[in-house]
Amino acid sequence: MSSERVRLYELMLVISPEADDDGVITVQRIVELIASHEGIVSEQEKWGLRRLAYQIKGFQEGQYVLIRFSLRSSQAREIERALVAAEDVLRHLLTLSL
Repeated sequence: MSSERVRLYELMLVISPEADDDGVITVQRIVELIASHEGIVSEQEKWGLRRLAYQIKGFQEGQYVLIRFSLRSSQAREIERALVAAEDVLRHLLTLSL
C-alpha cells in the first residue's frame, strides 16, 4: 500500500477549435485518463471558444476547459505526458489547487 499523498489539481486546457463536438470527446478522453490513473474528477467547466492572445499551431481561437480533480502526485506526470502528446490540446497548465 502506498503512503503517497493525494493532491488536488486544476487543469486548464486550450483545445483546438476543430476538435470534434466542441472538444467534448477530447475532454472525455482526458477525464477517462485521470480515472484510469485512480484520480477523481470533481468539476468540469467549459468556458467556450475564445480568442487567443497569440496564434498557436495556426489557430487564432481555442476552446477553454477547466478540470478540477484529485490524484496521487506520482500520477500527475503521466497525465502531463499524455497532454503533451494529445493532438487536439493546443496548450495546458496543470497546477496544484489550494
